[in-house]
Amino acid sequence: MTKTNDRRRNLRIALALTGLSVMLGACNTTGDVATTQTVPTDYRMRHPIAVQEAKRSIVIFVGKARGGLSTAQHADVMGIAQDWVREGTGSVVVDVPIDTTNSRAAAATYREIRGVLGSSGVPSRAIVQHSYRPEDPALLPTIRLSYSRIAAVAGPCGLWPEDMGPSILDPGHNENQPYFNLGCATQRNLAAMIDNPADLEQPRAETPAYTARRDIAFDRYRKGASTATTYPEADKAKLSDTGK
Repeated sequence: MTKTNDRRRNLRIALALTGLSVMLGACNTTGDVATTQTVPTDYRMRHPIAVQEAKRSIVIFVGKARGGLSTAQHADVMGIAQDWVREGTGSVVVDVPIDTTNSRAAAATYREIRGVLGSSGVPSRAIVQHSYRPEDPALLPTIRLSYSRIAAVAGPCGLWPEDMGPSILDPGHNENQPYFNLGCATQRNLAAMIDNPADLEQPRAETPAYTARRDIAFDRYRKGASTATTYPEADKAKLSDTGK
């Protein structure tokens, strides 16, 4: 009788320990499920357009026997000055070569460049000169103009981390999902065409309304005159007369 009671007591203890271990195991579960990171299927998320600071620069070639800007170079310098006024975020840095065969001509050209930048709206305090010695004497030393600006960028493109064909290593392909590089060129071209990268983050404020024509119409309305616009009648031209 005693052995039977001992067996029952041992069985109850074993069952109690088993139940306690199950309860402790359940309490240890946090509910977090480990998942593997996957590539987004939306190309706008896979290749996002980012707003970053970039460089805008031009190069001016200067010969050793001539100082000053040519007509085309004058237009280039004026163009970068106008772009700086619109989008520049820092100084216009002018790199001028020294201790070269064309260093004297480059110094004269720099003085003219500084004058063109100033007349195009770049203040003198925003023009910074840097002197440099070329590393390769075989190359013609040039004057470089550069400034920082805000630009929209995307990419890099041309990345193929996985095979485009069916593969056991790429189950996503079998699920008819887009390949990684899809949409990258579209995003990169769109970023290059954006005039103001701030438009990606917020809409532009409204500009003041043009009231000149509206004031004329209101003045005629107050006087009781017709507010209609009278256009001069032009001779009706024929399509066949275009080449004449």
